[in-house]
Amino acid sequence: MGIELNFGVMNILVIGSGGREHTLTWKMAQSGRCDKLFVAPGNAGTAEIAENVDLSVTDFEGIKKLVLEKDIQLVVVGPEVPLVAGIVDFFKADAKLKKVGIIGPDSKGALLEGSKDFSKDFMMKYGVPSAFSKTFTKETLEEGKTYIENQKGPYVLKADGLAAGKGVIITEDVNEAKNTLHEMLAEAKFGDASSKVLIEQYLEGIELSVFVLTDGKNYVILPEAKDYKRIGEGDTGLNTGGMGAVSPVPFADEAYLKKVEEKVVKPTLEGLQKEGIHYVGFIFIGLMNNNGEPSVIEYNVRMGDPETQVVFPRIQTDVVRLFKAAAEGKLDKIKLKVSPNTAVTTVTVAGGYPEAYKKGHKMEIPVSTKDKLVFHAGTTQKEEQIVTNGGRVMAFTGMAKTLNAAVKKSQSMARKVKYNGKYFRKDIGQDLLALIQK
Repeated sequence: MGIELNFGVMNILVIGSGGREHTLTWKMAQSGRCDKLFVAPGNAGTAEIAENVDLSVTDFEGIKKLVLEKDIQLVVVGPEVPLVAGIVDFFKADAKLKKVGIIGPDSKGALLEGSKDFSKDFMMKYGVPSAFSKTFTKETLEEGKTYIENQKGPYVLKADGLAAGKGVIITEDVNEAKNTLHEMLAEAKFGDASSKVLIEQYLEGIELSVFVLTDGKNYVILPEAKDYKRIGEGDTGLNTGGMGAVSPVPFADEAYLKKVEEKVVKPTLEGLQKEGIHYVGFIFIGLMNNNGEPSVIEYNVRMGDPETQVVFPRIQTDVVRLFKAAAEGKLDKIKLKVSPNTAVTTVTVAGGYPEAYKKGHKMEIPVSTKDKLVFHAGTTQKEEQIVTNGGRVMAFTGMAKTLNAAVKKSQSMARKVKYNGKYFRKDIGQDLLALIQK
């Protein structure tokens, strides 16, 4: 378990309201070092294990008041929006808050996700393997269209800023690529997020994600995962925030993960230090595995959703100890223990998602067990009834010794939940099963 760190029980705040935040809350609630847990704003799932507080994730003054009133000593920031907006800077600049441990980078570190243009320049500067790209603005739109005409498809277009996981468009059609560029730049398809657009070289291979927790100097590599972004089976249709996930990833063996550590993780952390960024928190590294070689698709500055729902159930180390060590610069004192079991998550969504959908449908939810875990994403309590309150509604994680058994457990729970318009992908993990069986 590593060297014992000196701290007692504490009050903890989780910021966010999705499946990721329910999972983090669920995991921390298991720790003997956790006294009271608060979630702002939380969902119907977090309400069962913690106290929800009706605060926006960017209401920094409201969060300050809560932290001081409830004597909160550790804050875990779930989503990217408050990080990019500078919640960590706000804490560090306040005499009453600066001693509170906070998991998340400051606004400069958060640019790794907040600006694709910044992160691409960062990768180039510090030799992190990634696809070649060029950035265009409204003023250089025609130049961008000409650039597309001179490239070979498929074409990858990325909004520079935050677009809730939906700002990446991949198409094989040259005219569709040009029209999409026009929509993003001239018509602000993603608002300010697409005031700049990156046109990127398409990478062949299989995607996966590697997650790092760092204290600014030391780091631990958490279990890797693969997610399923598109709404339709066989990875078809529109991009979503994520329809499911699997951990571990069968093709990510020890040799491959060692390459990721040497070629990606170490240069990334060294680059942050050289930039003068004291980065405390998660780095989510989206990777393409092309014949055993890693290439970075993107960075995120928080845990993934729904990847958290497969990564954290596999972590056996006390995560409150882990987070406290990260906040205090003592991650080198922690030994991470991970279950060898497989975790598979299936996300159930609202009818119509990721486009227009309705909220407020009554729900019947199956009971969570040790190896069939229930995580709320877009839910809320209305009087005595739990109702739908988002596009991605629930995440069901199956745990088992084999991928096949974990898939069956996860899918069986997704079938059992009841609400109007429910939809889920029935092929989560099937591509990896086919890979194993080859």
